[in-house]
Amino acid sequence: HPTTPSPMPPSHRLSSTIAPTLLGLLAIATTLTACGSNTASNESLPPTDSPAAAEPPVESAERIVALTSLSADILYHLDSDRLVGIPGSSLFQNRPEFQDIAVVSQGRTPPQLETIVALEPDLVIGSQGFHDQALTQLADAGIPTLATETNSWEDLAQLTQTLAALTDADAAPLEEHYSACLETALLGSPSVLLLVSRQPLLSPSANSWAGDLLSRFNVQNLTADMQGESSFAGYVTLPEEKVLEANPDVLLLIDTGEGTVEQMQSEPFWGDLKAVRTGQVHVFDYYGLVNPGSLSSLNQACRQLIEVLEDATSAFWLGYPSDSLRADSINRITAEWQP
Repeated sequence: HPTTPSPMPPSHRLSSTIAPTLLGLLAIATTLTACGSNTASNESLPPTDSPAAAEPPVESAERIVALTSLSADILYHLDSDRLVGIPGSSLFQNRPEFQDIAVVSQGRTPPQLETIVALEPDLVIGSQGFHDQALTQLADAGIPTLATETNSWEDLAQLTQTLAALTDADAAPLEEHYSACLETALLGSPSVLLLVSRQPLLSPSANSWAGDLLSRFNVQNLTADMQGESSFAGYVTLPEEKVLEANPDVLLLIDTGEGTVEQMQSEPFWGDLKAVRTGQVHVFDYYGLVNPGSLSSLNQACRQLIEVLEDATSAFWLGYPSDSLRADSINRITAEWQP
Protein backbone atom coordinates (compact mmCIF):
# COMPACT_ATOMS: atom_id res chain seq x y z
CA HIS A 1 0.00 0.00 0.00
CA PRO A 2 1.24 3.52 -0.61
CA THR A 3 2.18 5.63 2.34
CA THR A 4 -0.15 8.50 3.14
CA PRO A 5 0.90 11.78 1.47
CA SER A 6 2.46 14.19 3.87
CA PRO A 7 0.55 17.44 3.19
CA MET A 8 -2.96 18.61 2.82
CA PRO A 9 -5.16 17.72 -0.18
CA PRO A 10 -6.40 18.39 -3.26
CA SER A 11 -7.82 23.95 -12.70
CA HIS A 12 -7.54 26.48 -19.53
CA ARG A 13 -8.05 28.29 -22.20
CA LEU A 14 -8.98 31.97 -22.66
CA SER A 15 -8.85 34.32 -25.65
CA SER A 16 -10.97 34.23 -28.76
CA THR A 17 -8.96 31.36 -30.23
CA ILE A 18 -8.73 29.39 -27.01
CA ALA A 19 -12.18 30.11 -25.64
CA PRO A 20 -13.90 27.19 -27.43
CA THR A 21 -11.58 24.74 -25.68
CA LEU A 22 -12.20 26.21 -22.23
CA LEU A 23 -15.91 26.45 -22.87
CA GLY A 24 -15.88 22.79 -23.86
CA LEU A 25 -14.20 21.98 -20.57
CA LEU A 26 -16.72 24.02 -18.63
CA ALA A 27 -19.56 22.36 -20.49
CA ILE A 28 -18.27 18.99 -19.40
CA ALA A 29 -17.55 20.22 -15.90
CA THR A 30 -20.97 21.73 -15.38
CA THR A 31 -22.87 18.92 -17.05
CA LEU A 32 -21.13 16.42 -14.85
CA THR A 33 -20.63 18.85 -12.04
CA ALA A 34 -16.91 18.27 -12.13
CA CYS A 35 -14.32 17.40 -14.67
CA GLY A 36 -10.74 16.65 -15.39
CA SER A 37 -8.38 14.20 -16.92
CA ASN A 38 -6.15 15.39 -19.72
CA THR A 39 -4.76 18.82 -20.30
CA ALA A 40 -3.18 20.11 -23.45
CA SER A 41 -3.87 23.18 -25.56
CA ASN A 42 -5.92 21.26 -28.12
CA GLU A 43 -7.07 18.43 -25.89
CA SER A 44 -10.50 18.12 -24.35
CA LEU A 45 -10.80 16.78 -20.87
CA PRO A 46 -13.11 14.26 -19.29
CA PRO A 47 -14.54 14.88 -15.84
CA THR A 48 -13.10 13.95 -12.52
CA ASP A 49 -15.40 13.02 -9.68
CA SER A 50 -17.76 13.93 -6.98
CA PRO A 51 -19.64 12.37 -4.15
CA ALA A 52 -21.51 9.19 -4.67
CA ALA A 53 -24.73 9.93 -6.50
CA ALA A 54 -26.12 6.66 -5.17
CA GLU A 55 -25.21 3.96 -2.71
CA PRO A 56 -22.27 1.83 -3.94
CA PRO A 57 -23.51 -1.41 -5.56
CA VAL A 58 -21.03 -3.46 -3.54
CA GLU A 59 -19.74 -3.27 0.01
CA SER A 60 -16.14 -3.92 -0.95
CA ALA A 61 -14.17 -4.18 -4.19
CA GLU A 62 -10.83 -5.82 -4.96
CA ARG A 63 -10.35 -4.74 -8.59
CA ILE A 64 -11.48 -1.18 -9.37
CA VAL A 65 -11.40 0.76 -12.64
CA ALA A 66 -11.57 4.55 -12.16
CA LEU A 67 -12.68 6.59 -15.18
CA THR A 68 -11.79 9.95 -13.59
CA SER A 69 -8.47 11.32 -12.39
CA LEU A 70 -9.68 12.40 -8.96
CA SER A 71 -11.20 9.05 -8.02
CA ALA A 72 -8.11 7.27 -9.37
CA ASP A 73 -5.79 9.42 -7.27
CA ILE A 74 -7.84 9.01 -4.10
CA LEU A 75 -8.05 5.26 -4.63
CA TYR A 76 -4.31 5.01 -5.18
CA HIS A 77 -3.64 6.69 -1.85
CA LEU A 78 -6.21 4.54 -0.06
CA ASP A 79 -5.11 1.19 -1.51
CA SER A 80 -3.06 1.13 -4.71
CA ASP A 81 -3.33 -2.64 -5.08
CA ARG A 82 -7.05 -2.40 -5.84
CA LEU A 83 -6.70 0.15 -8.67
CA VAL A 84 -6.44 -1.78 -11.96
CA GLY A 85 -7.58 0.80 -14.54
CA ILE A 86 -7.27 4.61 -14.87
CA PRO A 87 -8.10 7.36 -17.38
CA GLY A 88 -5.36 8.63 -19.66
CA SER A 89 -4.50 11.96 -18.04
CA SER A 90 -1.74 14.53 -18.28
CA LEU A 91 -2.11 14.83 -14.51
CA PHE A 92 -0.50 11.39 -14.24
CA GLN A 93 2.21 11.81 -16.90
CA ASN A 94 4.99 12.68 -14.48
CA ARG A 95 3.87 10.31 -11.75
CA PRO A 96 5.68 6.98 -12.15
CA GLU A 97 3.40 5.21 -9.69
CA PHE A 98 0.62 5.26 -12.32
CA GLN A 99 2.71 4.12 -15.29
CA ASP A 100 2.05 0.40 -14.86
CA ILE A 101 -1.72 0.73 -14.41
CA ALA A 102 -3.86 0.03 -17.48
CA VAL A 103 -5.23 3.12 -19.27
CA VAL A 104 -8.88 2.64 -20.28
CA SER A 105 -9.82 6.03 -21.78
CA GLN A 106 -8.39 9.16 -23.38
CA GLY A 107 -9.86 12.65 -23.46
CA ARG A 108 -13.51 12.88 -24.46
CA THR A 109 -13.48 9.56 -26.25
CA PRO A 110 -15.69 6.87 -24.68
CA PRO A 111 -13.95 4.44 -22.33
CA GLN A 112 -12.60 1.29 -24.00
CA LEU A 113 -15.18 -1.22 -22.84
CA GLU A 114 -13.29 -4.29 -24.09
CA THR A 115 -10.20 -3.19 -22.17
CA ILE A 116 -12.24 -2.62 -19.04
CA VAL A 117 -13.98 -6.01 -19.27
CA ALA A 118 -10.63 -7.76 -19.82
CA LEU A 119 -9.40 -6.30 -16.53
CA GLU A 120 -12.16 -8.25 -14.76
CA PRO A 121 -13.12 -5.43 -12.38
CA ASP A 122 -15.63 -5.89 -9.62
CA LEU A 123 -16.38 -2.13 -9.69
CA VAL A 124 -16.12 0.68 -12.27
CA ILE A 125 -16.36 4.28 -11.05
CA GLY A 126 -17.29 7.05 -13.49
CA SER A 127 -18.65 10.56 -13.66
CA GLN A 128 -22.38 11.09 -13.51
CA GLY A 129 -23.55 12.40 -16.87
CA PHE A 130 -20.32 12.04 -18.82
CA HIS A 131 -19.94 8.29 -18.35
CA ASP A 132 -23.63 7.33 -18.16
CA GLN A 133 -23.66 5.33 -21.39
CA ALA A 134 -20.49 3.40 -20.62
CA LEU A 135 -21.60 2.67 -17.07
CA THR A 136 -24.97 1.43 -18.31
CA GLN A 137 -23.32 -0.90 -20.82
CA LEU A 138 -20.96 -2.25 -18.19
CA ALA A 139 -23.83 -2.75 -15.75
CA ASP A 140 -25.72 -4.65 -18.46
CA ALA A 141 -22.66 -6.88 -18.75
CA GLY A 142 -22.91 -7.66 -15.04
CA ILE A 143 -20.14 -5.35 -13.80
CA PRO A 144 -21.06 -3.20 -10.76
CA THR A 145 -20.74 0.54 -11.43
CA LEU A 146 -20.84 3.75 -9.43
CA ALA A 147 -21.49 7.28 -10.79
CA THR A 148 -20.08 10.25 -8.88
CA GLU A 149 -19.86 14.05 -9.16
CA THR A 150 -18.14 16.81 -7.16
CA ASN A 151 -19.48 20.31 -6.60
CA SER A 152 -17.96 21.21 -3.26
CA TRP A 153 -15.42 20.46 -0.56
CA GLU A 154 -18.09 18.49 1.26
CA ASP A 155 -18.52 16.38 -1.87
CA LEU A 156 -14.78 15.67 -1.87
CA ALA A 157 -14.98 14.45 1.71
CA GLN A 158 -17.99 12.27 0.90
CA LEU A 159 -16.26 10.79 -2.14
CA THR A 160 -13.22 9.96 -0.04
CA GLN A 161 -15.35 8.28 2.62
CA THR A 162 -17.20 6.25 -0.02
CA LEU A 163 -14.00 5.05 -1.66
CA ALA A 164 -12.44 4.27 1.71
CA ALA A 165 -15.43 2.10 2.61
CA LEU A 166 -15.19 0.26 -0.71
CA THR A 167 -11.49 -0.48 -0.16
CA ASP A 168 -11.71 -1.21 3.56
CA ALA A 169 -9.32 1.69 4.12
CA ASP A 170 -9.17 4.52 6.64
CA ALA A 171 -10.25 7.89 5.22
CA ALA A 172 -9.03 9.84 8.24
CA PRO A 173 -5.43 10.46 7.07
CA LEU A 174 -6.60 12.01 3.81
CA GLU A 175 -9.29 14.02 5.58
CA GLU A 176 -6.67 15.42 7.95
CA HIS A 177 -4.66 16.64 4.97
CA TYR A 178 -7.77 18.18 3.44
CA SER A 179 -8.49 20.11 6.62
CA ALA A 180 -4.92 21.45 6.79
CA CYS A 181 -5.70 23.56 3.74
CA LEU A 182 -8.63 25.26 5.44
CA GLU A 183 -6.81 25.98 8.69
CA THR A 184 -5.43 29.10 7.03
CA ALA A 185 -8.84 30.54 6.13
CA LEU A 186 -8.96 34.30 6.33
CA LEU A 187 -10.60 36.26 9.12
CA GLY A 188 -11.45 38.85 6.49
CA SER A 189 -10.85 39.23 2.76
CA PRO A 190 -10.42 41.87 0.11
CA SER A 191 -12.93 41.63 -2.74
CA VAL A 192 -12.01 38.95 -5.29
CA LEU A 193 -13.14 38.34 -8.87
CA LEU A 194 -12.24 35.08 -10.61
CA LEU A 195 -12.49 35.11 -14.41
CA VAL A 196 -12.28 31.65 -15.96
CA SER A 197 -12.64 32.72 -19.61
CA ARG A 198 -12.37 35.83 -21.73
CA GLN A 199 -15.05 35.33 -24.39
CA PRO A 200 -17.48 35.24 -22.71
CA LEU A 201 -16.33 36.60 -19.37
CA LEU A 202 -17.35 33.84 -16.96
CA SER A 203 -17.09 33.88 -13.18
CA PRO A 204 -18.14 31.24 -10.62
CA SER A 205 -21.09 31.57 -8.29
CA ALA A 206 -21.18 29.79 -4.95
CA ASN A 207 -22.71 26.74 -6.67
CA SER A 208 -19.48 25.52 -8.26
CA TRP A 209 -16.27 23.86 -7.15
CA ALA A 210 -14.37 27.15 -7.56
CA GLY A 211 -17.01 29.18 -5.73
CA ASP A 212 -17.19 26.72 -2.88
CA LEU A 213 -13.40 26.56 -2.51
CA LEU A 214 -13.18 30.35 -2.34
CA SER A 215 -15.91 30.42 0.30
CA ARG A 216 -13.98 27.87 2.37
CA PHE A 217 -11.17 30.43 2.53
CA ASN A 218 -13.71 33.10 3.57
CA VAL A 219 -12.93 34.93 0.35
CA GLN A 220 -15.26 37.77 -0.63
CA ASN A 221 -16.16 36.33 -4.04
CA LEU A 222 -17.95 39.16 -5.87
CA THR A 223 -20.02 36.77 -8.00
CA ALA A 224 -20.87 34.25 -5.27
CA ASP A 225 -24.55 35.24 -5.07
CA MET A 226 -24.91 36.62 -8.56
CA GLN A 227 -27.64 35.32 -10.87
CA GLY A 228 -27.47 35.64 -14.63
CA GLU A 229 -27.63 34.08 -18.05
CA SER A 230 -25.10 31.31 -18.61
CA SER A 231 -24.94 27.97 -20.37
CA PHE A 232 -22.74 26.65 -17.59
CA ALA A 233 -24.25 25.71 -14.25
CA GLY A 234 -22.50 27.43 -11.38
CA TYR A 235 -21.11 30.25 -13.55
CA VAL A 236 -22.39 33.69 -14.52
CA THR A 237 -21.64 35.66 -17.68
CA LEU A 238 -20.37 39.16 -16.93
CA PRO A 239 -20.78 42.12 -19.28
CA GLU A 240 -17.72 44.39 -19.32
CA GLU A 241 -19.60 47.04 -17.36
CA LYS A 242 -20.22 44.54 -14.56
CA VAL A 243 -16.49 43.83 -14.30
CA LEU A 244 -15.83 47.56 -14.00
CA GLU A 245 -18.64 47.89 -11.48
CA ALA A 246 -17.20 45.05 -9.41
CA ASN A 247 -13.71 46.62 -9.57
CA PRO A 248 -12.13 43.92 -7.35
CA ASP A 249 -9.22 44.34 -4.99
CA VAL A 250 -7.85 41.02 -6.28
CA LEU A 251 -8.29 39.56 -9.78
CA LEU A 252 -7.75 35.83 -10.36
CA LEU A 253 -7.33 34.47 -13.90
CA ILE A 254 -7.19 30.90 -15.19
CA ASP A 255 -4.08 29.96 -17.14
CA THR A 256 -4.65 29.45 -20.84
CA GLY A 257 -1.12 28.41 -21.62
CA GLU A 258 -1.21 31.12 -24.29
CA GLY A 259 -0.44 34.35 -22.47
CA THR A 260 -3.44 34.77 -20.18
CA VAL A 261 -2.57 38.20 -18.82
CA GLU A 262 -1.43 39.55 -22.19
CA GLN A 263 -4.70 38.51 -23.82
CA MET A 264 -6.82 39.97 -21.04
CA GLN A 265 -4.86 43.21 -21.22
CA SER A 266 -6.50 43.89 -24.58
CA GLU A 267 -9.87 44.31 -22.87
CA PRO A 268 -11.03 47.95 -22.67
CA PHE A 269 -11.68 47.71 -18.92
CA TRP A 270 -8.25 46.30 -18.01
CA GLY A 271 -6.42 49.51 -17.10
CA ASP A 272 -9.33 50.81 -15.04
CA LEU A 273 -9.37 47.91 -12.58
CA LYS A 274 -8.06 48.51 -9.07
CA ALA A 275 -6.44 45.06 -8.97
CA VAL A 276 -4.44 45.87 -12.09
CA ARG A 277 -3.26 49.22 -10.75
CA THR A 278 -2.17 47.70 -7.43
CA GLY A 279 -0.52 44.59 -8.87
CA GLN A 280 -3.09 42.17 -7.42
CA VAL A 281 -3.59 40.04 -10.55
CA HIS A 282 -2.81 36.35 -10.09
CA VAL A 283 -2.90 33.45 -12.56
CA PHE A 284 -4.06 29.95 -11.54
CA ASP A 285 -4.14 26.60 -13.32
CA TYR A 286 -7.49 25.18 -14.44
CA TYR A 287 -6.97 22.07 -12.33
CA GLY A 288 -7.33 22.62 -8.63
CA LEU A 289 -9.32 25.87 -8.68
CA VAL A 290 -11.92 25.31 -11.43
CA ASN A 291 -11.74 21.51 -11.39
CA PRO A 292 -10.21 19.54 -8.51
CA GLY A 293 -8.42 17.26 -10.99
CA SER A 294 -6.24 15.30 -8.58
CA LEU A 295 -4.89 15.47 -5.05
CA SER A 296 -1.69 17.08 -6.33
CA SER A 297 -3.50 19.80 -8.30
CA LEU A 298 -5.72 20.52 -5.31
CA ASN A 299 -2.62 20.75 -3.16
CA GLN A 300 -1.11 23.29 -5.54
CA ALA A 301 -4.29 25.38 -5.67
CA CYS A 302 -4.52 25.53 -1.87
CA ARG A 303 -0.87 26.50 -1.57
CA GLN A 304 -1.23 29.28 -4.15
CA LEU A 305 -4.45 30.59 -2.59
CA ILE A 306 -2.71 30.87 0.77
CA GLU A 307 0.19 32.80 -0.77
CA VAL A 308 -2.05 35.11 -2.80
CA LEU A 309 -4.44 35.84 0.04
CA GLU A 310 -1.64 36.36 2.54
CA ASP A 311 -0.15 38.97 0.24
CA ALA A 312 -3.53 40.60 -0.36
CA THR A 313 -4.55 40.67 3.29
CA SER A 314 -1.20 42.20 4.22
CA ALA A 315 -1.72 44.85 1.56
CA PHE A 316 -5.23 45.64 2.78
CA TRP A 317 -4.57 45.24 6.55
CA LEU A 318 -7.15 42.52 7.07
CA GLY A 319 -7.17 39.73 9.64
CA TYR A 320 -5.20 36.55 9.05
CA PRO A 321 -4.44 33.58 11.30
CA SER A 322 -1.43 33.80 13.56
CA ASP A 323 2.04 33.53 12.05
CA SER A 324 2.69 30.22 13.80
CA LEU A 325 -0.54 28.62 12.59
CA ARG A 326 -0.03 29.94 9.08
CA ALA A 327 3.57 28.70 8.90
CA ASP A 328 2.60 25.28 10.23
CA SER A 329 -0.26 24.88 7.76
CA ILE A 330 1.78 26.09 4.79
CA ASN A 331 4.54 23.64 5.68
CA ARG A 332 2.00 20.81 5.77
CA ILE A 333 0.35 21.89 2.54
CA THR A 334 3.42 22.65 0.45
CA ALA A 335 4.90 19.20 0.92
CA GLU A 336 4.29 17.13 -2.20
CA TRP A 337 1.81 14.26 -2.21
CA GLN A 338 3.96 11.18 -2.32
CA PRO A 339 2.82 7.59 -3.00
